[in-house]
Amino acid sequence: MRLIEPISEYSRQIQAYRKEFLDCGDSMDGTSHLRRMEDPEEWVHHCRLSKDPDKVPEGSVPATQYIFVREEDNKIVGMLQIRHYFNAYLETYGGHIGYSVAPSERRKGYATLMLKLALPKCRELGLDRILITCIDNNIGSRKTILANGGVYESTVYEPDEKVNLERYWISLSK
Repeated sequence: MRLIEPISEYSRQIQAYRKEFLDCGDSMDGTSHLRRMEDPEEWVHHCRLSKDPDKVPEGSVPATQYIFVREEDNKIVGMLQIRHYFNAYLETYGGHIGYSVAPSERRKGYATLMLKLALPKCRELGLDRILITCIDNNIGSRKTILANGGVYESTVYEPDEKVNLERYWISLSK
């Protein structure tokens, strides 16, 4: 299993990943703007630009996007985004990391491993602790966060989505 930044070689799989989520009506957390971008090449380009503080849209923060690839069949099974720092929304509701696993690939431990592999990348960005949030009834995400050292801080109500979000901190100190 490996985290890699999106590249054109995976365009068909990126498109299939998006379609799987749209077909089942599930949220695509940690995928940047994949939901609204039909062209995977456009999304790959968008992800590349999103890392540059001078090129992110106003109100957004620089972020590094990853696809999580299963090596034995080179299949994308998940996606994860690391936000380099906070804006007001992320500081309260979104956190540093968002992630998702393809509905057909869930309950195989991929989210836990994906988050574990992302933590050193957060250290490389100079972060000493990270905030991750999850909807209060998302047991799988809660277990993923706890398995990676998450410590519960609080629950907040996000008014736009009308959901309660649990906030967890993970220390990156060695």
